[in-house]
This record gives sequence, C-alpha cells and structure tokens, in this order.
Amino acid sequence: MIEENKMVTVDEITKELEKVVDPEIGLPITEMHLVDEIDIKEDGVLFIKYHLTAPFCPPIFAEDIGMNIRQLTSKLDGVKKVTVILHGHALANEINQRVNPDYTPPPSS
Repeated sequence: MIEENKMVTVDEITKELEKVVDPEIGLPITEMHLVDEIDIKEDGVLFIKYHLTAPFCPPIFAEDIGMNIRQLTSKLDGVKKVTVILHGHALANEINQRVNPDYTPPPSS
C-alpha cells in the first residue's frame, strides 16, 4: 500500500535547515540556535520561526536566510506550503512579506 499523506518530520526539516548558513558568521543557523519554532500541520503546511543575531542585521542577509529556509524545506516530501517568519528584527514585517508571497503582517497594537 502506498502512503499518500506522508508527514514530514522535525528531524527531516532540521537536516535541511543545517544547510542554511549565516552569511556573516559562516555557521549553520541550527548550530547558532536561530530557529525558534518548527510547526507541522497535518495538511503538510509548515510554519518556521527564526531570529537573527542582532535586530539590525543587514536586511539582505535576513531575507537570504528566510528564502533559503523556504526553498530547502519546501522540497521535502509531504510539504505543501512553507511560511517562514522572522521576528525580533527592525524590518521583520517587510522581510516576511518578501520571503512569503501571501504574508500579511499582524495588525499593530
């Protein structure tokens, strides 16, 4: 019997995230403990939350890391959609909108 609804695992996602390297420091984001949350929904939707080493890290690096996370994890079996959320950065909303085509920033309180 063929399993059609294969669920991706945190281990599989983490293995891909080990390939994402901070361009300034040259270490994987997993080794630097920059990934804060990996949430896997039953329908193959991933939610990955990360932060950077500083709130004013160059936006080009922040966007590059976010794009790499999306591209690598979206190729995994069982993954239908990936949303990558940067938090704690001065330009987080703008970066999240560029990394995630359908991202809507939360309303400011």
